[in-house]
Amino acid sequence: MNGTTSGVDRRRFLGAAAAALGAAALPAWSRPRRTEPLFSISLAQWSLHRTLRAGGLTTLDFPRVARRFGVSAVEYVNTFWQDKAADAEFLRELKQRCDGEGVRSLLIMCDAEGALGDPNEKARAKAVANHHRWVEAAKALGCHAIRVNAQSAGTAEEQRKLAADGLRALCEFADPLGIDVLVENHGGLSSNGAWLRDTLRAVEHRRIGSLPDFGNFRIADGEDYDRYRGVDELMPLARAVSAKSHDFDDQGFEVHTDYRRMLELVVVRHGYHGHIGIEYEGDKLPEPAGIAATRTLLERVRDELAARPAPKADTGEAPR
Repeated sequence: MNGTTSGVDRRRFLGAAAAALGAAALPAWSRPRRTEPLFSISLAQWSLHRTLRAGGLTTLDFPRVARRFGVSAVEYVNTFWQDKAADAEFLRELKQRCDGEGVRSLLIMCDAEGALGDPNEKARAKAVANHHRWVEAAKALGCHAIRVNAQSAGTAEEQRKLAADGLRALCEFADPLGIDVLVENHGGLSSNGAWLRDTLRAVEHRRIGSLPDFGNFRIADGEDYDRYRGVDELMPLARAVSAKSHDFDDQGFEVHTDYRRMLELVVVRHGYHGHIGIEYEGDKLPEPAGIAATRTLLERVRDELAARPAPKADTGEAPR
């Protein structure tokens, strides 16, 4: 990220992005787009993690790249600019680039800052403090939230209490800044939808919420949680949604997640109409092609859902 990146390499990447987008832009089933879509589409920075790690792009390039994919909202990953969270000049430049491209910053996904549910009280407090700079960076960029993890240790009940304690402390810091604290299903007990739902309820703070991810339901090696059940359990608390994708069949459908079934849960059953973030993580397609394929699939199913009569939404109990 901090190395020198050649302009030629960046132009090649942007050219590949444009080509991938063009190939996906006019599917046979396309129809005029609704003035008010059922949901908006954003781009998670993780979708470009290989290119970023290889030095082919920087975080400052990200808003421009998002625009090349026809996306006007982005979700950052803190590990790609770990040393820039408190860099006021960097944050101003990133915000200016977003404004120049007409791109909205939605949230920052935060990892590698310690366990918010650490059994050691001092370590837990340190983890909370480590996240403060990301709350402040989110505020500076105009984001509405940061995404964190509910990592802990012990029995399920012990982990619930510990994680809720750390999350509440972080919410109390974020509240005056108007930033929400969202927790993703991201391995361990957090990939158990019922456990995470109950943990977030135990926080008892208006800033807490969930970020359901379509694919992160691996509790441990060989132990998966049903992804549709998990998303259903987390949606009443959702303030963002991540459309994880890996592989696609020859009809353009994701092979691990039934997007029709998943989006019907998210949009129809729970009445969610916010942003759904593209998070391509596969390795069979180049990143530009994987991003374009995910966007196309989201638009395809969105069009299908929009053509249906609208049933009453089950909006759940999102705390505000």
